[in-house]
Formats: sequence, C-alpha cells, structure tokens
Amino acid sequence: MTGNTRFDHDPAELGELERSVLLLVWRRGNLTAEQVREELGRPLKDSTIRTVLRRLEEKGYLSHTVEDRTFYYQPAESRQRVAGRAVKRIVDWFCEGSVEALLVGMVDSKVLNRGELRRLAERIAVAQETAGARKTARKKEGKP
Repeated sequence: MTGNTRFDHDPAELGELERSVLLLVWRRGNLTAEQVREELGRPLKDSTIRTVLRRLEEKGYLSHTVEDRTFYYQPAESRQRVAGRAVKRIVDWFCEGSVEALLVGMVDSKVLNRGELRRLAERIAVAQETAGARKTARKKEGKP
C-alpha cells in the first residue's frame, strides 16, 4: 500500500462509483481492475476503474498484491468496520455521541424492532463475557 494511506476516511464522503466498486470487492474478495470493470457492467474506461481503485486504496479501503504484473485488489477493512465508522459519525453528528439515543431513534422509527434490539443486547452480553474471560486468562498468565 502507499505511504499516504488513511484509515480514518469518512465513508459518507465516498462517491457512488467508489461505493459500487467497494461493495463489489467486499462481495468477491480479490479482483483485478479488468474484473471490476466487467462486473460493474457499465461503459467505463479501464483508466477510470484504475483511478477509483487507487483512490480507494489511498483512503484505506483496499489493498493490492501484484502477481505477474497484475494488480489484485482486496478489502483492507471489513464491511462491518467501515459501517461502524459511518455509524459513529452519525452518533457524533446527530445524537451528541449517545449510542443509546441512536438505538432509541432506530426503534422509534421502526428501523430496528424490539426483537432485534433484544438479540443485539444478548450478543453484547456474550461479547462482554468472552472479553472478561480473556482478560482473566491473561491475568493468570501474568500478561497485562
């Protein structure tokens, strides 16, 4: 990856073509510029696709490997991590940093139903238990 790669880019600032390319790479995992162009099914020049791929890499969303002079692009960050950053931005902007306010708003506007909220709470509880167990195990091993 290039030296000016950023991992703090605001996902809301991605253009429509950048989002389409990123979704495609997340779905397929490892693609060349030619494969991206073909999969998009739009009349775009190869140079346009390469520019979009390079910019997504500079913004920290993609990385590449080279095999026989062919660049293969893959996600540098998971879809969930990028979504998490986007949601954090929404929480900061519209909810004054309160995740609780976001979730209440999602329930009130029927984006998230009570059953989904309950399942989310259960997953959080399991994650907290797992994290606590790992912390206890590290202490027993004498690790910070």
